[in-house]
Amino acid sequence: MTAKNLLALAAIAAAFSATAVQAGEADYSSNLPQVQGQRDRAEVRAEAVAAVQNYKFEPAGSRVSAPVKSQDTRQAVRSETAQAVRLGQIAYGEAAI
Repeated sequence: MTAKNLLALAAIAAAFSATAVQAGEADYSSNLPQVQGQRDRAEVRAEAVAAVQNYKFEPAGSRVSAPVKSQDTRQAVRSETAQAVRLGQIAYGEAAI
């Protein structure tokens, strides 16, 4: 290596070492807000126990409504839909997106 290359290498090493010295520990705890609770642990625990005891279990699908009985036939609904598309009252295809 020539002296010119060694000098450039030393300058780069000095530049990187200067930035490494400035880097400190990542301590974010000083930036966090201090929170003071209003209730003690026993109150929170008692509230959680009461919530579990009063839980109402509903099986899956228990709130499903009954099927709606329509007065129209399938053919009538299809023809009304086709007419609405022709008149531009409802969107069709990619325009519906």
